[in-house]
Amino acid sequence: MGDNTLLQEFPPVTTEVWEQAIRKDLKGADYAKKLLWPAEDGITVKPYYRAEDLVGLEYLDTAPGEFPYLRGAAPANQWRIREEVEARSPRQANRSALDALAAGAEEVSFQLAVPDRQALDTLLAGLDGVRVHFRQADPALLELLLKAGTPARGSAAWDPFQDLDRAADFVGRARTGFRPLTIDGAHFEESGATTVQEIAYTLAAGIDFLGEMQKRGVAPGRAAQSVAFLLSIGSNYFFQIAKLRAFRLLWARAVESFGGSREDAKAEIHVRSSRWNKTLYDAHVNVLRGTTEAMSAALGGADSIAVMPFDAVYKQPDDASRRLARNTQVILKKEAQLDRVADAAGGSYYIEVLTESIAREGWKAMQKIEADGGYGKVRATGTIEAELAKARAAKETAVAFRRQTFLGTNQYPNLAEKALERLAPHDGQDIRRGAQAFEEIRLRTEHYAANAGRRCRFLLAEIGDAKMRAARSAFAANFFGCAGFEIVIQSFPNVDAIAAAEAEVIVLCSSDAEYPNLASALIGKLKEAKRNLPVIVAGFPADSVEALKKAGVADFIHLRSNAVETLTAWQKKLGM
Repeated sequence: MGDNTLLQEFPPVTTEVWEQAIRKDLKGADYAKKLLWPAEDGITVKPYYRAEDLVGLEYLDTAPGEFPYLRGAAPANQWRIREEVEARSPRQANRSALDALAAGAEEVSFQLAVPDRQALDTLLAGLDGVRVHFRQADPALLELLLKAGTPARGSAAWDPFQDLDRAADFVGRARTGFRPLTIDGAHFEESGATTVQEIAYTLAAGIDFLGEMQKRGVAPGRAAQSVAFLLSIGSNYFFQIAKLRAFRLLWARAVESFGGSREDAKAEIHVRSSRWNKTLYDAHVNVLRGTTEAMSAALGGADSIAVMPFDAVYKQPDDASRRLARNTQVILKKEAQLDRVADAAGGSYYIEVLTESIAREGWKAMQKIEADGGYGKVRATGTIEAELAKARAAKETAVAFRRQTFLGTNQYPNLAEKALERLAPHDGQDIRRGAQAFEEIRLRTEHYAANAGRRCRFLLAEIGDAKMRAARSAFAANFFGCAGFEIVIQSFPNVDAIAAAEAEVIVLCSSDAEYPNLASALIGKLKEAKRNLPVIVAGFPADSVEALKKAGVADFIHLRSNAVETLTAWQKKLGM
């Protein structure tokens, strides 16, 4: 057999060579502005990473299942498919749980009141050996569970900070393997937190809990084994994978620092797909969002995952949507076989650096909370909610300016879609979502159309330069379509024809150079015909904006427009 010369044909490429090629392609453009992404909270993502970027990173050589569990709490990636059961009675909930388990679910989460032992027995009938989680947990339910012996495996979503003395009592009495307490980190993500804030606040809450339990005589290991963490997974795919890896690492460090054993330091992480990024319009896109989120959670090493049914935004999910949500994970396991490899992202330069960055910044943010008196004291001052409000406002601004896209809602809407008729009361409808401002605008248009018998017509008048008018009418159709207005795109030979067309609003679509003459002529023709129609210019011709305003142009829409403010203002002008 001859020598293998394949590697000789592809010699190593140095960083200097890569950088030279990049700068050549940039043609003098600013490297940092073009290729460095200032993601959030001190984390900057580079265009590429090298082996040298991993130098100094801790725990890279550990295996899945080894302390500090950066690569997973177990040697295998055996996450559990969680079914969130919602029912009015224990019997109905039990039946739904058994059906879900037969159809691919591996653990169940109940949300209903359980008033007595008989109801509990009915609820848990046939569920021996199945992990059970109680979302609607309170001290009465926990007392009932403790007296009944609690399920062998599972958890309850009771916040220990509601009553720390009682929490210590529950920890001392709970059967090993059942976690009676849950720290809800999902609240932070769904309240607008950045990835670093979510990790820092959840970790700070966990550390405060360990400290409070220690004060009450509960051993750190026992306390750590009694609490589960609920985290929400959003659509920032790689960040979410790294987030779970970073949190396990930090929690293991925290438990060890309290004196807990390495076995005690394994975080139990339950994950659900985020509600913040789900949409009412084009709701089937929620299926795609849930899929990428489930992938992030699985690759990040979650212990269990619940995917939100796509229609949960606007009504109580039905059997079909629940099945679709469940099968999302079944496919990831049985067809994509994501459970066959533990920490599949491990070794990726980008994921490893990102994990370390999130862990580093999250630890620093947690230390700041500790320096200010700990999670309980800081939360009581309102500081955490204030920081969440700032982060949420920044996200909502990005949505309003359409820098963050919700497909079908603030970009590329389906103009024929109506959502008003399918809205129904449902659980979780009080959760503030990122797309909500656009949804409220569009629902307002639907209400108006239902009462008036028609929608307001926006005429996108194409005239002049063929390339520019087509590009700008497409932009305007997308922009005003997000409000649900009737959109009519039409090419015109002259302004006389535009002035005679039927519409409530005219959007002039042409080139910057042509706008001054076209707009002045069109507004003049409208005045002659005594038609008081507003004229909007698609674009922002900086050199002639003031002249166009003086000529009577009512507004300008462009890439820097705040779509929420602009669309809301036009609805008010049109009497909606």
